[in-house]
Amino acid sequence: MSSPAARYQTMFDLTGRIAVVTGGGTGIGLMISQGLAASGAKVYITGRRLEVLQKVADAWDKQKGSIIPLQMDVTDRESISKAKETIKEREGRVHILVNNAGQVGPESPFLGNPNAPERKDAETLGQALFNNESFEAWSSLYSVNTFSIFFVTTAFLGLLDKGSRDIAGYQSSVINITSISGLIKLAQEHFAYNSAKAAASHLTKMLATELAVKGIPVRVNAVAPGVYASEMTQDVVQPEDVDKIGKGLQPVPIQRGGTEQEIAGTCVYLASLAGGYTTGQEIVVDGGYVAVNPAVL
Repeated sequence: MSSPAARYQTMFDLTGRIAVVTGGGTGIGLMISQGLAASGAKVYITGRRLEVLQKVADAWDKQKGSIIPLQMDVTDRESISKAKETIKEREGRVHILVNNAGQVGPESPFLGNPNAPERKDAETLGQALFNNESFEAWSSLYSVNTFSIFFVTTAFLGLLDKGSRDIAGYQSSVINITSISGLIKLAQEHFAYNSAKAAASHLTKMLATELAVKGIPVRVNAVAPGVYASEMTQDVVQPEDVDKIGKGLQPVPIQRGGTEQEIAGTCVYLASLAGGYTTGQEIVVDGGYVAVNPAVL
């Protein structure tokens, strides 16, 4: 029988695990990719811009884990299938899938400006919102932020199932990166983004339930970040800018943006043996934003 210390030493170790992270070359996706690799995983980072992915892979310290670029457009079924076949040929299995790809989509900045002429009255506001956005922009945004979770997860499901069967006591892990924007009742000047993230949150729970009741050994969870550095926030968040970006009714209690270790560490937990008893959950990592702003939780 191993000692208590020995049993705990490997609870966050991802050595030998194969991971796929969509949108893994920038922002939160990059943070997660590096965190998984630092814990020992072999991480395939995907995105449409191969040169961005390659730059990240070239810069990675090869002493721990590895980061491998793989071009994939999460809104294109053929591209998803091609990437899946590449990994199937190279690895034969996947243990961790992080659905992180996302965009902001159409915005209506006048919503946050009480002096904006668009907010003169109900008719003016309604027409401003109606004219400022389009079905095409909403559809494009949903394709990236919501639809891709379904199509990428289902495409890789067979490989994830195989990943569950080659490590004793382990079930493969799907981690969907949602957002506090999908949990609160404020639009934050972008109705499309917030509603798409809300749909992603519910899709996470449906996938977890459907796989569980059908006996498929793949866990599905979500992580909902608050304000973090990303391409959406110009890749850096100063403490004084957190509340401007968050657009809440109340300031963020911890008074800063999230760190790489905080978002990556949450995903490492869900992907590791430590998180092996967790499925169908959404972990909010937001410095207290949802705790002080009206949410649906």
